[in-house]
Amino acid sequence: MLYRRPPDEDSASHESDCEEEEEDAAVHLKPRRPFWANKIQFVLACVGYSVGLGNVWRFPYLCYKSGGGAFLIPYFIILLVCGVPMLFMELAIGQYTAHGPIGALSQICPLFKGAGLASVVISFLMSTYYAVIIAWAIYYFFTSFKTEVPWASCSNRWNTDMCWVPNHNYTKPNGSQTPTEQFFEKKVLSMSAGIEFPGGMRWELAACLVCAWVLVYFALWKSIKSSAKVRYITTTLPFLLILVFLGRSLTLDGADRGLRFFFKPEWELLKQSRPWVNAASQIFNSIGIAFGSMIMFASYNRFDNNFLHDTVAVTLVNAITSLIVGIFTFATIGNIAFEQNTPVKDVIADSPGLLFVVYPQAIAKMPASQLWAVLFFFMFLCLGLNSQFAIVEVVVTSIQDGFPDMIRRKLVYHELLVLLVCAVSLVFGLPHIIHSGIYIFQLMDYYAASLSITYLAFFEVVAIAWFYGVGRLSRNIKQMTGRRPSIYFRFCWLIATPALLIALWVASLVDYTPPSYRQYQYPAWAQAIGWIIASLSLLCIPVYAVIVVFRAPGENLLEKLRYSIRPSSICDCGVNGCDICCSESETPEDKTVIT
Repeated sequence: MLYRRPPDEDSASHESDCEEEEEDAAVHLKPRRPFWANKIQFVLACVGYSVGLGNVWRFPYLCYKSGGGAFLIPYFIILLVCGVPMLFMELAIGQYTAHGPIGALSQICPLFKGAGLASVVISFLMSTYYAVIIAWAIYYFFTSFKTEVPWASCSNRWNTDMCWVPNHNYTKPNGSQTPTEQFFEKKVLSMSAGIEFPGGMRWELAACLVCAWVLVYFALWKSIKSSAKVRYITTTLPFLLILVFLGRSLTLDGADRGLRFFFKPEWELLKQSRPWVNAASQIFNSIGIAFGSMIMFASYNRFDNNFLHDTVAVTLVNAITSLIVGIFTFATIGNIAFEQNTPVKDVIADSPGLLFVVYPQAIAKMPASQLWAVLFFFMFLCLGLNSQFAIVEVVVTSIQDGFPDMIRRKLVYHELLVLLVCAVSLVFGLPHIIHSGIYIFQLMDYYAASLSITYLAFFEVVAIAWFYGVGRLSRNIKQMTGRRPSIYFRFCWLIATPALLIALWVASLVDYTPPSYRQYQYPAWAQAIGWIIASLSLLCIPVYAVIVVFRAPGENLLEKLRYSIRPSSICDCGVNGCDICCSESETPEDKTVIT
């Protein structure tokens, strides 16, 4: 990592170095890296990611899957022990190095450069199937403009004899499905009986997927200059709509049933590892920890930005929004339980399509249901795009940081790089919209996002807190903010966070259960593919560590290891008036402000 030379060192030598460097500045200085135009743009980017699909789609789904209130306790414990400290740490190294995850980690500890690469791999994998959720939202959005929303009745051509319209005077028959369930599974997905029955392409969804990637491309084609402006709409407007839906959901019959399920924990479930592992997965997904997003966002900050305030703001907004979304989701589920005359836990199977079944069912019974549906899916579309912007920007920024010369030679314009990333991600997303696509989607989400992330987060905090050092990181933070981090942060970085992460990782392996979709169990070959998907990120760390050690100078293994854990570059910029950076990284002055 870059660090400043202490003032008491030989300043004459330093000035001499700077004079030599000034003569050949053009060789060493990289193209200018842009700033955020103002602090609001940075905060909106962070908040937009945290209040994206992570909160509105994943949080209710995992909370329902983990027993409601039993999920909230580990959620807030892990937020305080891992979430807040790691967010602060990632913002620090991103802002200090002015690099994305690969560049930042390669500078602070080359041995763990693979952790940065792993975060980019996970972000790429997530971008392929997160776009599918946006495609579903686009499909529902346009369908909502029909005279009557098609998921309100059982009189459509895709409905079967097992379709049942909820009536609170009658209990839901065994094996029956509501119109919203059948619309999602039989019309939208046209799902097959299993992953082994792929079927053909769902061309309507393919068109929606292309539309989703077109929106992402034109939001990112000018880097943060374009995406920052788009976020003024996609981040602020959904907050207003979330509050509107909160008020509406609390007035529904049976809302209290869902709220009791949400806030009343089943203490026995806390003895199981699954709620804890799911809570950790949700924290990392919603805040963007170990995915590289926050490191990337912070790399566009001014050097003296006080990111402690940003950490507190993002964490509070994330937690409050999670609770608000949880309240209106479970109030809606309570209403459905009332309509179906069933317990809340039996309302619907815990599947990734939970929100595409729960909300449409409640909306269908509202006055002016088309208007409510349009507003809801527009909100969902904005939130999905916020998440997608962030994870695609991680991939683009990392490619630019890692291969600047090749990008300048082969892809002269930034727009071409973004187009290439979007096109490749689109192609990899197509398998998710065939008839067995939902099974592929579930497999990807289980292995790419949930299973790998605690492992990656552990090695990230080890690389920064143990190898680079809490003391050195604290001095860097003081250089930027004027204050050293509190004992809370230093204790968590050094002991509490890695201890909890390794415990969660071991627990997830000991209590490993194969993925499933409702009653469907994946065949062994599909699980093997899932582990291959997980290994794409898991193996980055050990494989790249071996490569770094092998290439390191030294006569024996010990010397090579010592060299591999040493910060890779030294920057003396800003000391004694020297304005030229003698390393490969940018200085605070080596940036331009976007407008």
